[in-house]
Amino acid sequence: MSVNPENSFLAPQQAVVRLEELYSAASTRLRDALLRYVETGVPPTAEERAGFCYPLLRVTWELRGSRPSATRRAWGKFVSPGVYEVTVTHPEVFRAYLIEQLGILAEEWGASIEVLPSRQEIPYPYVIKPGERFLNSAAQPADLAYHFPSPMLAEIGDEVADGTWEFAPGRARPLALFDAPRVDFSLKRLAHYTGMQPDLLQPWVILTNYYRYMDQFVRWGLEQLATPDSGYTALALPEGGMVTRDTPPAEAAAIVAACPWESYQMPAYSLLREDGQGTTIVNIGVGPSNAKNITDHLAVLRPSCWLMVGHCGGLRQSQKLGDYVLAHGYLRRDRILDDLVPTDIPIPALAEVQSALQEAAGAVIRDAGDSLKRRLRTGTVVTYDDRNWEMRWSKERHVINLARAVAVDMESGTIAAQGYRLRVPYGTLLCVSDKPLHGEIKLPGSAAVFYGQTTSEHLMIGLAALDRLRGQGGAHHSRKLRSFDEPPFR
Repeated sequence: MSVNPENSFLAPQQAVVRLEELYSAASTRLRDALLRYVETGVPPTAEERAGFCYPLLRVTWELRGSRPSATRRAWGKFVSPGVYEVTVTHPEVFRAYLIEQLGILAEEWGASIEVLPSRQEIPYPYVIKPGERFLNSAAQPADLAYHFPSPMLAEIGDEVADGTWEFAPGRARPLALFDAPRVDFSLKRLAHYTGMQPDLLQPWVILTNYYRYMDQFVRWGLEQLATPDSGYTALALPEGGMVTRDTPPAEAAAIVAACPWESYQMPAYSLLREDGQGTTIVNIGVGPSNAKNITDHLAVLRPSCWLMVGHCGGLRQSQKLGDYVLAHGYLRRDRILDDLVPTDIPIPALAEVQSALQEAAGAVIRDAGDSLKRRLRTGTVVTYDDRNWEMRWSKERHVINLARAVAVDMESGTIAAQGYRLRVPYGTLLCVSDKPLHGEIKLPGSAAVFYGQTTSEHLMIGLAALDRLRGQGGAHHSRKLRSFDEPPFR
């Protein structure tokens, strides 16, 4: 008797292949039906539409004997015996991640893996490729939404990540933080905001609020490509530009100069590595709204770490322009996450990330001990939603004093809270660009000199910290980010 491959238990690699087959078939059927409708006006039948669904990944764990031995790993664990499920999109993008996660559950826990079609439809905009347009006089958006699955906001949410998902008897538990519609929603948003296709966004991320860091990252990236043993293979630019090791210097410079990064609200550049562990930098702009927006979407890629590397106002007289602040705590006055992560919930510092940043600073600055401490201050960073918070100084003075804050910015607290909320390791290294409480405010001339002197060193510290974390084998995925009833997937 033949075995039905949709219901047979699979090895992790086999499961990912099956996910790819089912997703490719469903998305192709949907695209073909879209093209037919645009060209002929013939809509899909109910039977055809039933084939426009995401694949479902199901993992079942039954307790036989004792539980597996305790592990310090923060993920790859079951809360209780039972069935765990998640719908999957673009499995080819998440291949390495899926194999890693499934491998642990199968090998350590003896879990069984199944892949089968779900009943969750793929919204038609998610199969449209970059540059394609399915709209003409005969096919308006309302027509397409009537005949084809369309994004339903009621089906896109973070209930699992936010702890509001409710278990019911007979209902499968979530296998991962995000299901397919939520992931697809963010993949499209990432391309829209950054100009980078999601499969080119790398697992190690630097977030910054000044474009000068982007310029410096590109220069450094080109240097890495010119170094044969660097491990880096290509520099990806917004809107599809690509420089490889084999690109002649003059041609590489032309590609970089022609990049339309200004067309995107949060342009990103990615330096790719042979081992898939490259680095992406994103200019998120200014403010907590931007910070939440981009991290909401980056989180679906399950990055290994994101670091905030930007400027801040120094709050202590002893600080000098160009000094660094390594955030150990956050006074969150950004307000944007108050309902999701109330301000009385502490956002812990992650020891591995803090150590990597401090060690990297010492290595780049070539300093240590008390001498390093004169340039690198640890402490609390205040994150505001109001750039002109100074105009409310008489009101804010008391709470800043109580917090013993050493710096102020508009993004760091949001990014750390998002990392905590969405289980992505995080860290913050800021550079003091002004001292608003001590008469040293930003003025055009002095600001230009400051930026030119500090940007390169600051970025190098962030990159060096990521190198240290990259070599730790995942130890920075702290258990501080996991609750008692987490999904098995990281």
